[in-house]
Amino acid sequence: MKEDIYNYLESFEYLTKERFEMLYKLIYESTSKNINEKLWAKLPSFYVDDKVVRFIPFKDHINIQAEAVILHKDELSEYKITPKGMLQIFHNQQIPSELLKVIFKETFERNII
Repeated sequence: MKEDIYNYLESFEYLTKERFEMLYKLIYESTSKNINEKLWAKLPSFYVDDKVVRFIPFKDHINIQAEAVILHKDELSEYKITPKGMLQIFHNQQIPSELLKVIFKETFERNII
């Protein structure tokens, strides 16, 4: 994890950091493509070319911005999807690891319209 993202996470409680790290690992398991990670507008962002997955951590949940979320809304019915198409995973919810790997892969590797 790049130092600026690591330092950004230091302000969060342990549970938020732990769940962020789980999501972080899923990103790298989802694709063999080169991922460029950086803070964009102070938000942890992961790029493959012009495709982006962004994590927005909060005290009680993490929002995930990825274009392919909307393609899997029926499979994510127990989770909230914001009006902007972000997936909200509250800390009391299980992380849908396998589905997120698919979502990240599709976001990074496909042309989604």
